[in-house]
Amino acid sequence: MGKKQSAGLSVKKHEDMSVWYTEVIQKADLADYSDVSGCIIFKPYSYAIWEKIQSEVDKRLKADGIQNVYFPLLIPEKLLQKEAAHVEGFSPEVAWVTHAGDSKLDERLAIRPTSETIMYESYSKWVRSHRDLPILYNQWNNVVRWEFKHPVPFLRTREFLWCEGHTAFATQEEAEKECNERLQMWEEVSKELFALQGVPGRKTDHEKFAGALYTLSIEYFLPNGKAIQGPDAHHDGQNFAKAFDIKFLSKEEKIEYAWQNTWAITTRMIGVLIMVHGDDYGLVLPPSLAPIQTVIIPIIFKDSKAKVLKKAKEIQKSLGDAKLDDREEYSPGWKFNEYELKGVPIRIELGPRDLDNDEVVVSRRDTRNKETVKIKDLKEYVNKTLEAIQKNLLKQSKKTLEDNTVEVKDFKGLKKAIDDKKLALALSCGEKACEESIKEKTGGAKSLNIPFSKKLVNGKCVQCNKEAVANILFGKGY
Repeated sequence: MGKKQSAGLSVKKHEDMSVWYTEVIQKADLADYSDVSGCIIFKPYSYAIWEKIQSEVDKRLKADGIQNVYFPLLIPEKLLQKEAAHVEGFSPEVAWVTHAGDSKLDERLAIRPTSETIMYESYSKWVRSHRDLPILYNQWNNVVRWEFKHPVPFLRTREFLWCEGHTAFATQEEAEKECNERLQMWEEVSKELFALQGVPGRKTDHEKFAGALYTLSIEYFLPNGKAIQGPDAHHDGQNFAKAFDIKFLSKEEKIEYAWQNTWAITTRMIGVLIMVHGDDYGLVLPPSLAPIQTVIIPIIFKDSKAKVLKKAKEIQKSLGDAKLDDREEYSPGWKFNEYELKGVPIRIELGPRDLDNDEVVVSRRDTRNKETVKIKDLKEYVNKTLEAIQKNLLKQSKKTLEDNTVEVKDFKGLKKAIDDKKLALALSCGEKACEESIKEKTGGAKSLNIPFSKKLVNGKCVQCNKEAVANILFGKGY
């Protein structure tokens, strides 16, 4: 019969999320482990989700004038050494190519951990005048970061897929405007595609991207009590421009350095999607990212097979992109379980009795509710239900975030929130020493970002009692 992996999950999500997560990935046929430690195989179902993310993000980027390019995978060591802060941030994670066959290379080549250095060497040749700016380029590619922490499929892997935007402008004002616009775009993508409510904000200096003046991020709460960073945008100022000599003749005929941004979204978001929306029965996918939005399962008996299949095909045609599963080697119950595991938003059941009544049974994946619907009303019902599922998942995500974020007044409250596996919003002086002290005393809670929604500050730092400069969101990172 095959596909025995589609048997139900053996553990509930709240009992052991780690085991649950691993089972969901394997039994929903999303990924497999490879012979390279920390690197996974994206199976067709997960790659189809990534293709939808790519398509929707790419559409938005192109609408903003961003063009796609591709730069080499291999980066000469001399280029990485040009930007000290950048190398310091990435050098422990860099994988190196040292030989070609049996011959040792004259210079080590880094397998790209990110592309600033290889791209900006070219930018320095291409930019001569203010007329050459802005540069609005993006790459869809893979990167390798040889982390030595415990790998988790999608969430933390040594090789992952992403888009990396690298833009350059004549003025700081233009660059900062784009940086903010990109984060706003990520927030829209987060809600409209992923049905995820995150916390947009600015990273503290201690947690910002190496080489950036500042980092803007969206942070998500995971049901295991940990936080994880989503898509981000970095305003790099003129740091890279000075390191790589990206300068131009301004309108005022002065030599100026370019102002730059970098931004990204990665396949990590597939893992966030699984963890936040999934339940004890498997994946729960928002319709906007589901490879299969609607599946039709005919209930086949020998004497009614022909007419049931005929009507099922008519329904499939009327709905447009629905999947018809007419495999006879699997029972309807087995199929119900399979598509529940895969998180398909809507399941339509059609048997001979339904056919006699000109109706079908429709099951919603998010609520698992069933309803009988007349066939003549089905198309409108399915469209409305897909919209309702998308909205409901976002509503649930928002509630989960709000229920697990605690505004604390002192260190005792902060520690209790972390011990209770929640996020803590606390007044802070913003100094590195305080962040490190909080991390040590709470067993690993770090600053996530300074939420944009909490701008008024009046009070003392919960750690050192100095005057606070920001409300900072703290939590244990994934």
